[in-house]
Amino acid sequence: MDGPADDRLAEVLDVDPQQVRALTHPLRNRILFALGSDGATVSQLSTRLRTNKGNVAHHLGVLERAGLVRRAHTRQVRGGTEQYFTRVARRLRAPGRGGEGHTAALLQAVAEEVDRSPTETLLNLRRVRLTRPQAAALVAHLERVVDELPDAGPAEATFGVLVSVFQSGPTGR
Repeated sequence: MDGPADDRLAEVLDVDPQQVRALTHPLRNRILFALGSDGATVSQLSTRLRTNKGNVAHHLGVLERAGLVRRAHTRQVRGGTEQYFTRVARRLRAPGRGGEGHTAALLQAVAEEVDRSPTETLLNLRRVRLTRPQAAALVAHLERVVDELPDAGPAEATFGVLVSVFQSGPTGR
């Protein structure tokens, strides 16, 4: 296999508005996470996601132009060369502000994945009064929990983890 000098994934990518827009299509979310840690070809993704190769290739192109996936290594096969694509980061962190509808669009794409999940899903929304230091401590704790989740490997099912802490109302009384 041929490959670039550095095929490693970044740990976290702070996505910009263009990248968030690229993620608003549910199939792009599914493609991004179906790539797994080893990457995949258009054919492999087409099979995994049960959609045609042209559809996968189009959406991979959008993700690549947005800087969310990159071309990785190639492999020689009977009919030519297979191009592998990989994510650029293990996890994404989206801005919580902007007022441009990016958060709603991204959450809608995730909601469609949650609705299609073949297993029981945990979705919990709680509102709680916290001091700013308490909120900061909660953010740090949840980031540690997500950071420390070990990847079980390509033979296991993929699960999405969505974590958010946000101020939901005005301060006080």
